[in-house]
Amino acid sequence: MNPPNQIAQLAAEIRARLSALPSPGPPEIRAVRREFSRRIHTAQPEFVLQLALHLLQPNPETLRYFAYELVANHRAAFAQLNLNDLLRLGIGLNSWFSVDCFAIYLSGPMWAQGNLSTETIAQWAQSEDRWWRRAALVSTVAPSRRGTPSDLANALQICSQLAPDRDDMVVKALSWALREVAKKHPEAATSFLTQHHQTLPARVTREVTNKLTTGLKTRRKSHPSQSS
Repeated sequence: MNPPNQIAQLAAEIRARLSALPSPGPPEIRAVRREFSRRIHTAQPEFVLQLALHLLQPNPETLRYFAYELVANHRAAFAQLNLNDLLRLGIGLNSWFSVDCFAIYLSGPMWAQGNLSTETIAQWAQSEDRWWRRAALVSTVAPSRRGTPSDLANALQICSQLAPDRDDMVVKALSWALREVAKKHPEAATSFLTQHHQTLPARVTREVTNKLTTGLKTRRKSHPSQSS
């Protein structure tokens, strides 16, 4: 059987397996993905990429999640992923779930490993498409978790670009990005809040401040018996 037929057959099998799941949540989908990752672990990178692209047509979110994890967990395929490949995998991003999977599994780690430029992420931050602006911010999570000085500078550059944005999906992602910074660099997050206090959405300031002071995104409400 030639590779295109193998890819089509494998994709059909994956779709059938996922459709048969009684409760297709992330743990259940990941269990199936791990099985197929084992089956294709010796496959060529281009085969894995084409399989992932095949799974994205049509575009149900469970298959997008599966496809991105499949590429991210195939060492050779992920290592050879370039910007053109990434943009092909990003066609059709249209929800917070699809964007976050894309940025957490693919674009963020590529950026952290030096396989995607800060200029590219900065261009996404200037996009008219809310989903690509969100992708830019969620991509900062991977470098922020690594936490080197250059990672921090790159993450805060993107946060600065999008500080004035008032789109709800972007605002929530900005809060997430800055809370990730706060975990390893609380002083940098505090300085950012001070520097951008006039442009930051109130939600971002509140949630990041709570993270800095309590370790939580939102303050816990006191039990009535504990209030004075």
